[in-house]
Amino acid sequence: MSLRSPLGRVLGLGSAKGGSGHWYAQRVTAVALVILGLWFIASLALLGAGAPYAAVLDWLRSPFSAVMAVLLLAVSAYHALLGLQVVFEDYISDKGTRLVVLVALKFALVVAALVGVFGVLRIAFGVQA
Repeated sequence: MSLRSPLGRVLGLGSAKGGSGHWYAQRVTAVALVILGLWFIASLALLGAGAPYAAVLDWLRSPFSAVMAVLLLAVSAYHALLGLQVVFEDYISDKGTRLVVLVALKFALVVAALVGVFGVLRIAFGVQA
């Protein structure tokens, strides 16, 4: 029997001792994705549906557009990681399999984000293939 109140036992700590931070990060990245997604859609709409390839490259070469595109890629990868991590933790019961899947997920998302950022930076700095 504990002398602590039920509130005292759980105050600030979930079963994993960090679930609220994960939940909060998921919500913050979701808001950031809404803002960045609206910027991306509006920017492409301003370019026009039939914008030539050179116009899109010029748009992405501007420092503001390049930074925003890199942010969109990074936040998207992190948000995907947070969401998929929760799904895999909930539905994969074997701890060994779960660990392998989570490591593979993190590796794949880091590689995908780095490839995207590398592509944006190549365009932004005008590197020719």
